[in-house]
Parts: sequence; C-alpha cells; structure tokens
Amino acid sequence: MRSSKRKKKSHKILQVETSPLPSTLSRMTSIWELANSQLRDITVYEAGKPIEETARELGVDPGAIIKLASNENPLGPSPKAVQAMRAALDNAHLYPDGTGFYLCKAIAARLGLAPENIILGNGSNEVLEFLGHAFLDAERQDEVIASEYAFVVYKLIATSFGARMIEVPSPGYQQDLEAMLETITPRTRLIFIPNPNNPTGTLISQREIDRFILRVPEQVIVVFDEAYFEFLDVPPDTLRFVREGRNVIVLRTFSKIHGLAGLRIGYTLARPDVIDVLHKTRQPFNVNSIAQAGALAALEDEAHLRETKRVIDEGRAYLQEQFAEMKLPFVPGVANFVMVNVGDGCAVFEKLLRRKIIVRPLKGYGLPEWLRISVGSMEGNTRCVAALREILGCAN
Repeated sequence: MRSSKRKKKSHKILQVETSPLPSTLSRMTSIWELANSQLRDITVYEAGKPIEETARELGVDPGAIIKLASNENPLGPSPKAVQAMRAALDNAHLYPDGTGFYLCKAIAARLGLAPENIILGNGSNEVLEFLGHAFLDAERQDEVIASEYAFVVYKLIATSFGARMIEVPSPGYQQDLEAMLETITPRTRLIFIPNPNNPTGTLISQREIDRFILRVPEQVIVVFDEAYFEFLDVPPDTLRFVREGRNVIVLRTFSKIHGLAGLRIGYTLARPDVIDVLHKTRQPFNVNSIAQAGALAALEDEAHLRETKRVIDEGRAYLQEQFAEMKLPFVPGVANFVMVNVGDGCAVFEKLLRRKIIVRPLKGYGLPEWLRISVGSMEGNTRCVAALREILGCAN
C-alpha cells in the first residue's frame, strides 16, 4: 500500500560562483580600447544646422526659417524629377538596379564617355569611401594631399583609413598646385582637388591644371571633386584626362544644381579599370531606385538647370555687391555660396540664428572669423543682408 503521507520534495539551491572578469576587461575604461586607434583623431563632420532643429529651438514654424548654410538649390528639385520619383514609388518593394544601368548610360551619353567609365554612389561622400578602401593602406603608411581649407571630408577619409593627411597652405585662399607637387613623396597615393573649392569658392584654371597633371608621378591618383561644376560659365575640362587614360578620377553630384541633396546620389568618372576596382568596394544596391529615377529625370531637365544657374548668378552677384558696400572682406566665388569675413563667425552665426537665418560658421576649417553663406532665393538673400547690417552696425 502507498503511504498516505507525501514525501516533501527537497529543493536544492544552486550556488554559482562568480569569478572576476579577465584582467584585460577589468582594466577597460572605454570602448575606445576596442575601436580602431585612428578613429580617436577624427573630428566628426558637422553639417549645416537643420531647419527643423532650428524651428524647434526657436519655437517657430519651419517655414519661417531661411537656410543659407548647406549650398542647397533654392528652387528645389526639378518638377520632372519629382514626378519621376512619385512614379518610382510604385515599385519601392523591389530592389534597385544595382549598377544604375540607365542612369550611367544617360550620364555617359551626355559627357561623351562609356557607361564603363561611371560608378554611382550614395552621394559623392560614399565614393570618397570607395577611394579609401581601394587605394589607402595604413600598413604601407600612405599619404593623402589636399589644400588647406579644402572640404574637411578628405581629411576624415584619410584618417579613417590610417593614412597621413598633408594639408598644403593656401595663400590668398587659393589652392597652390605647385606646392602640392613639391609635397609628393613615394608614399603619396591620392591628391584631392575640389574645383571650385568648398568653402572658399575659388577656381583653378585649365592652364594650371594642365601643367599640374603633366608633372604628377604615375603612382599618384588625382581626384577632381567637381560638385559645383555646373555653376561655372567656362568650366575646366578634366574629363579629357580620363579619356587619355591617366590616373585621374572626377567626382560629380546631383545634390547641388539638380536640387537632389536629400536623395544622396553622386557619381564618379574614371578609366574602366579604375571603375572596376571601385566596384569591388561598393555595397550592393548602394543607390536606391527613387534616387536613380529622380536623377535620370533631373539630368534631362535643361530648363530647370538654366533657371537655377540664373538665380544663383544673380544672387551671388547681389551678395558680393552688398558685402563690398558693407566693407566686409570676402572671397569672390564662382559657385553657389560666398565666404565672408564678419569678425567673429560663431557669434554672428548665433545672432543670425536668433533672427531665423541659418548660415555656416567656418571655425572647423580654421577660419573662425568667416561665414559661408549659400545663395538662396532673392528674398532669403535680402533678409540675410539686412540682418547682417543690423548685427554688424552697417548703415544702409
């Protein structure tokens, strides 16, 4: 017979002995001990202050903010591009064309090249990363050359790939190609030449470029960053070096004159074998289908390009005339912005911000006295000038 008394179950409590963390982890005080060492020296890129953030801080409607900080197209995108992007949304569930076949074909036809000369990027910045992956080697102690006051992302790319960045002085805020030539060593891999340059707005002539290219050693790749190319009346021809098979790479973008900065789409032009190397570094589907559709339509909208250039030419002339009248030093520019000396760039930036106007202080470029002011609509330009006159005490 079974006993009527149930046996009590005994519960054993497991004792888990804790041991101290390994000595290497116990000493760890920062994630930087795991991160790549070269990242410590990188200053994070600061973009122009967004409209939405400024509106929140000031407690105003975003429509009241004038943004003249990021060299954006004041007319916005081409209406044809907007229409094409809306149509492309119907197929947003499909992966994009990984190679951008139709857009590359259209760009090639326009420039007299072959599609094999072109690679698309998620903005020109991604193509800069392609170049770092493809050509920079920290163990080899590679070097990169760019001008003082050139686009800060060149330095970010060089540093992130463990290369040494050499910045050549810019007398009069002009890029000095002769000094760049003298700086080349056997370790030099890339030379970045933004033309026109951001943020100074200055341009290097065809004659200077021709003389420079003839003297660059074969192991050095010259990268012409031509984000503002379409704003030029008589642009230098750097594509002829690509056609000649030289180690020249040309970067262009749909962010500026085409007004598609929010889509992040740029492209690179180079010899087919160079493009093959860059494709090895590209992530699949790096440029989305909406961006490709918008860029293809924008490329074909000549009327929008002409009107944008007209507005920029008129606005830039107005700003420079006003700065001269106010006796403010400025660098005569050829793109869609002007660099102007206001005495204390950060202080004036903050005062303009309180007046609902966003510009770009240049302290991060080593230019604390300067602002970069993008050319906007004429209403935006005149409001900015009026605010500057008030802040700086300049009489009308």
